[in-house]
Amino acid sequence: MKILYNITIKIESPLQEEWLTWMKNIHIPDVMATGYFEWYKITKILGDDDEYGLGFAIQYVAFDMESFNRYQTNDAKRLQQDHSDRYQGKYVAFRTLMEIVEEG
Repeated sequence: MKILYNITIKIESPLQEEWLTWMKNIHIPDVMATGYFEWYKITKILGDDDEYGLGFAIQYVAFDMESFNRYQTNDAKRLQQDHSDRYQGKYVAFRTLMEIVEEG
C-alpha cells in the first residue's frame, strides 16, 4: 500500500518566493534523495491568504509504510531541522499521514 505524507505549511507572505525556491531547489530534492518516496507535489491552498501568511501543502508518496518508517527513523528529523533552522518563527506546519486506497 502506498502512503501519502502531507505537510501543510503557512509561511509569512514576504518569504513566499524565497521559501518556494528553497523548497524546490534544496529541501524537496534532499527529501527525494532519501529514496523512500516515489513522487511529490507542491500545491498552494486557495483562499488561505491572510495576515499570517500563505498556505501550501507538500505531498510525498512513499512506496509503502516500511519506506515511510525508515524515512522517519533515518532522515526526517534532520530534514525537518534544516527547515526549522532556516525559517524559525516564520511558519507553522502540521503533518498528516494517509493510506492511498485508490489512484485514478
